[in-house]
Amino acid sequence: MAEVITSGQNPKIKTLMALQEKSRERRQKGLFVLEGRRELEHALEAGFVLDTVFVCPEILSLTNETPLLKAFLKDKPDVIEVSNSVYSKIAYREGTEGIIAEVVTPERTLASLALPENPLVMVLESVEKPGNLGAVLRSADAAGADAVIICDPLTDLFNPNLIRASIGAIFTVPVVTATSAEAIKYLKDRKIQILTAQLQDSSLYYETDMRGGTALVMGTEATGLTPVWRMAADAHIRIPMLGRLDSLNVSVSAAILLYEAVRQRQK
Repeated sequence: MAEVITSGQNPKIKTLMALQEKSRERRQKGLFVLEGRRELEHALEAGFVLDTVFVCPEILSLTNETPLLKAFLKDKPDVIEVSNSVYSKIAYREGTEGIIAEVVTPERTLASLALPENPLVMVLESVEKPGNLGAVLRSADAAGADAVIICDPLTDLFNPNLIRASIGAIFTVPVVTATSAEAIKYLKDRKIQILTAQLQDSSLYYETDMRGGTALVMGTEATGLTPVWRMAADAHIRIPMLGRLDSLNVSVSAAILLYEAVRQRQK
């Protein structure tokens, strides 16, 4: 019989909320919080391990679950029922249909990537805003990118806002973190060309061949890429800016470059 929690002061509820709010707590416990049936499905399909699941029977209807999630909820012992009032306290978004889980944080490194021949890789250096990172991951999924490498990250991969912004793409695209030096060596060793997005000393992105193994590298909107990437690049590319401003949102820029690679590869 599942444990039932009716108080928001329960220690397990406090732990769950700490995992939602504090990256230090996530690092120390090796867990992150995932909310919503669709996201849980993507996580299970990607091989993520659910540690503890909190369900609100007043909201969740198992009869409507997909076979994968239904099987997990049936066989997994660490399923805790929470009252509607407790669920409303722990839910950080609307419309998630009564289910939240604590998930084991996997170790994601460059060594864990299994890239195909002529891969398409998105590289982000020190992009801080979870919303931007999540949006780039959605574009990477849509464009069929083989991996996303986040260099010198300023936010952890499993920040709830990043997960929410990615709409589950954090689970559907291989995503790893590394230092810039590690990523450059990894790409050079595999003869994957490095194309840095920058306005200075650059060619138009659609005039650059992206049909071979390609890493598209972008920095922050405020400061762009650091010199280490500019020096390591095989070519510098730019998106034409025809207005008075000289900056696009990083997620918009990433989508443009990713789909140019898709266009070239479909010829």
